[in-house]
Amino acid sequence: MTDAVPDGLLGLATALVGIPSVSHHEQVVADAVQAALELCAWLDVERVGDNVVARTHLGRQRRVLLAGHLDTVPPVDGNDVPRLEGSTLFGVGAADMKGGLAVFLHLAGRLPEPAVDVTWCFYATEEVAHEFNGLRQLWSERPDLVAADVAILGEPTGGLVEAGCQGTLRFKIRLAGARAHTARPHTGRNAVHRLAPLLTTAAGYEGRRPVIDGCEYAEQLQAVSVEGGVAGNVVPDEATVVLNHRFAPDRDEAEAESAVRELLAPHLDAGDHWELLEATAGAPPSLDHPVLAALVAGTQVAPRAKVGWTDVATFWAHGVPAANFGPADPLLAHTPGEHVTEQELVDAAAVLEALLRDGV
Repeated sequence: MTDAVPDGLLGLATALVGIPSVSHHEQVVADAVQAALELCAWLDVERVGDNVVARTHLGRQRRVLLAGHLDTVPPVDGNDVPRLEGSTLFGVGAADMKGGLAVFLHLAGRLPEPAVDVTWCFYATEEVAHEFNGLRQLWSERPDLVAADVAILGEPTGGLVEAGCQGTLRFKIRLAGARAHTARPHTGRNAVHRLAPLLTTAAGYEGRRPVIDGCEYAEQLQAVSVEGGVAGNVVPDEATVVLNHRFAPDRDEAEAESAVRELLAPHLDAGDHWELLEATAGAPPSLDHPVLAALVAGTQVAPRAKVGWTDVATFWAHGVPAANFGPADPLLAHTPGEHVTEQELVDAAAVLEALLRDGV
């Protein structure tokens, strides 16, 4: 860890980055967050597994939930050790999203009587398969802890509101062929060669760019893995490709899958197999909600679409409108040079403090 830990928000973020919390190993950081929140007498703190939830009970008209995940991706190139260069903090999770967690902890300690009731939700295992997601666990086991009128996800957004999120599909296509000797390929059918036109279509995909509530989404289609081959002298009789499709929130999973099936249909025969591996809906911008509208106004910057998937969709699936807002550049997430600046932390904290202090 860096030798001299600064005070304030930058120091808090540095301390959090210094606690390893790769997915499935969040206990220590959850302990630290719980201990910090329990110092606030005005908060009711509960823990479910490695998920920590703290709430005010002031009888306000609205409840705003602020959520952030405790886990990080595995470190790379030594970024498991936080490093300060001036007022910039480098380290795994600095952007995604321990900078946001630091802002939340800071505000939880500063706002004993906000204008709205507030739920602070720190949850585990977001960076891996959705089945392990701590927020999903809370909705299943203790939905009362995460019930709210509106939610804000502390994902890195560069200090502006990233509205809604796109859905995601992942599917495997198995193309059939017929085995033959490579000296006599005309007696068989090369399944690996059959991948070529399908991959060409995927590579040339130009997705829709629908504009919803003034935010432009950008659909994508990418091949993420291929398999095939039998032996060095055998024409392969099977080849598979896994593709990932990101779709705008004006479509549901079935509509998105149907569109991709139609696109790839010219390359598929009766003996081929299509397997849907994952289908997760997105979430609309919801910027007409007064709290989210006030959040946008507080940033003084136009919102943009979240083109990736976040737990905004999890809240939306339970009837809670939500948006993404947090410090740090989202393009830095999961990179060796992940970092957040002190000014980004201060600016994000100021926007959220004004929102919670003044209400809507």
